[in-house]
Amino acid sequence: MLTEFQEYLRSIGKSQNTALGYCDKVRLYFKWCLDSFGSEPQQLYRANVLDYISYMKTIKRYSPKSVNNHLSSLRSFNEYLIFSGRQTELAIVKNDFMKIQTQYANPCTVEQKDVEAFRQRLLEGGNKRDFAIVTLYTYTGIRRSECVNLRLDQVDLIAKEIYVVGKGDKQRTVYLNDKTVHAIREYLKVRNSDSPYLFVSRQSEKMAASRINQIFNQYSDVITPKMLRHYFCSHALDTGEYKIHEVANQAGHSNVQTTLIYSNPSARQMKEKANKL
Repeated sequence: MLTEFQEYLRSIGKSQNTALGYCDKVRLYFKWCLDSFGSEPQQLYRANVLDYISYMKTIKRYSPKSVNNHLSSLRSFNEYLIFSGRQTELAIVKNDFMKIQTQYANPCTVEQKDVEAFRQRLLEGGNKRDFAIVTLYTYTGIRRSECVNLRLDQVDLIAKEIYVVGKGDKQRTVYLNDKTVHAIREYLKVRNSDSPYLFVSRQSEKMAASRINQIFNQYSDVITPKMLRHYFCSHALDTGEYKIHEVANQAGHSNVQTTLIYSNPSARQMKEKANKL
């Protein structure tokens, strides 16, 4: 059933990673049902869903955001069951979702000097592919899935553009600075592969997403791919070179409200302000 659910999600425009994430959360619900009732459900019952919400809150102690993420997955599964004729009614309603105060503090926790020191360590490490990947992250805010799926024919170093297919198969043009163009050119000089993908490994014509995490972990205990995405959005606004909607386009945010959070002070800056009171 989950295989069919995954195909359904892809058919309505969800990315492969999103579909897999939804399936993983539904699988956890199945396991809870199996542990609780001795069998996996063929449809969603509201009474069970309400018990599961209580379980997530009180036993697992999930954050409100995490509870809502699980509920979103179950609601999509509920919609799939109705679509496929296995169920007729909704078992999850809007009021089941927990109310969350919008985050105010900027999620970026690293500064420019930290990022440049990180890039320098990569440069001195001598691996031109890894340096190109990190430089691309630093100056474009690209997502991990977008990075590993980037093909050679989507890269135009003369025009200083890459053509990115993001979440929900949404397409956008991302503009490159000279540092990124130079790093990719240096990598292409030593790249020895017939793969259509830009970033390759010895084992495969396409890098695994987990390998990017390993590269970051090798050179930093703090900076992650997600953190560099936060850094790009925050730094682009701090410099004043980009407007909100321009950062939203570069980063692939579907809602400009997501981008606005990066115009706020960081948690550290908020604490410094609090100490001055």
